[in-house]
Amino acid sequence: MVSKKHFTDEQLVKNFTDGDNSAFETLLFRYKDRVFSYIYNIVKDSNTSDDIFQEVFIKIITTLKGGRYNSEGKFANWLLRISHNAVIDHYRRMATDKLLYNDDTQSADFFSKADLCDNSLQETMEKEMILQNIEHLITLLPEEQRNVVTMRYYKNLSFKEIADIEGVSINTALGRMRYALINMRKYVEQQNMVMAI
Repeated sequence: MVSKKHFTDEQLVKNFTDGDNSAFETLLFRYKDRVFSYIYNIVKDSNTSDDIFQEVFIKIITTLKGGRYNSEGKFANWLLRISHNAVIDHYRRMATDKLLYNDDTQSADFFSKADLCDNSLQETMEKEMILQNIEHLITLLPEEQRNVVTMRYYKNLSFKEIADIEGVSINTALGRMRYALINMRKYVEQQNMVMAI
């Protein structure tokens, strides 16, 4: 069997999409430490990092096999962008779980939280609608603004930490947040969204 360790990333991607699974193993070996370190440096938990790492490579396999990989950019940059998005998705899910699940048992019983039980069913549904509206608003933002909002409000990162992760100045991170809030207010007005009970 020919060693593929000297193949370029693009050669390996092409071989994998042509049915050579060992080409993907070479890519995995080449980038696994870098991807895991990137995830771990943000998450700071090895079990969570492991889970996200697996999600990233499942996403990569699915994208490559589906023929949706754009080879114009560098594979390594694309890989880290997917990793970055997977981390953001993880914190988005965590934030949603905290709002919807019982903190003690992680039970999916939506009405088990005391504060939800005290509310009428209508109030509970209105709160859920507001949460869905917020999630929807965030998805409408340009990616750079969406990333800042997600890291600030879902992960409670400082603007310095956000700037470091995004590779921009603190002023740029603050500017993106400002424009994100302006855009979200504009979307609320345009779509007549309910944002308060």
